[in-house]
Amino acid sequence: MTHHHDEEGGMTRRHALECMIWAGTGVLWTVSGGVPVSLSLLDKAAAAEAMSSGFTFLQISDSHIGFDKAANPHAIDTLKEAMAKVEALPAKPAFLIHTGDITHLSKAAQFDNAAQIIDGAGHIVHYVPGEHDLIDDGNGRAYLDRYGKGKKGAGWYSFDQNGVHFIGLVNVVNLKAGGLGNLGAEQLAWLADDLKAVSSSTPVVVFAHIPLWTVYADWGWGTDDSEQALALLKRFGSVTVLNGHIHQIMQKVEGNVTFHTARSTAFPQPAPGTAKSPGPMTVPSGKLRGLLGITDVAVRNGKEELAIVDSTLA
Repeated sequence: MTHHHDEEGGMTRRHALECMIWAGTGVLWTVSGGVPVSLSLLDKAAAAEAMSSGFTFLQISDSHIGFDKAANPHAIDTLKEAMAKVEALPAKPAFLIHTGDITHLSKAAQFDNAAQIIDGAGHIVHYVPGEHDLIDDGNGRAYLDRYGKGKKGAGWYSFDQNGVHFIGLVNVVNLKAGGLGNLGAEQLAWLADDLKAVSSSTPVVVFAHIPLWTVYADWGWGTDDSEQALALLKRFGSVTVLNGHIHQIMQKVEGNVTFHTARSTAFPQPAPGTAKSPGPMTVPSGKLRGLLGITDVAVRNGKEELAIVDSTLA
């Protein structure tokens, strides 16, 4: 992990902490004074304390049910393994969020299989779509029929739990191949209105499929109008943005915002710029599960920072 410092020894804004973590057993992130400090999950006592002193929720992403290519011919099995890991957590999460690409081809049977495994575990689950969930003949109708009840527009919404304001955004509508995500004027207007009643001292967690920071524009790993959304979040003391889409852990801290992308439960993708294009990356079968995983987030009472624990299926 590389920290870029200016001459005063502080962190430059341009490099406000960009790092890629290839975690083995998992990493517990506690953000203190804006700087993330990692603690190995091997320190079980510290990890358990972080998870038990507040409420936890869990992020899974990019299940791609229906995917059966060489990178992982059994995506349904690795999703089952991920959910088994959820069941084995020391503290039951308050709920799960799924940051999109539930399915690979938006087919009814794929949604059914995913629901049986994810919802069947008995957790409350909050979903946002990935681009692979909106490619049915009805332009996303299959997703909205299942998960759009009570939601706005293409499926955006917010809710409150334990003093935290959660916002699910949709940035995958009409996505061009290799193009950046887009929120659109209607959703941004809704977001501005949604935040009006929220106190600046309230921790905010935003989740969407494509990252809300530009990880790698050449591959479409970013959101075109994310700056407008982030401007609306500037007044809040603690903002955590959780995404999927890139199938690997990357984290960045900029001002009051911690950005964190999750691993897939299906297949890895190459690190930015290390291949001709993004897409399923085939690795030796013995290494696959070390590149797949889940993310647990602990909200600690009386503390602004959230503790983020990534663990692999290995």
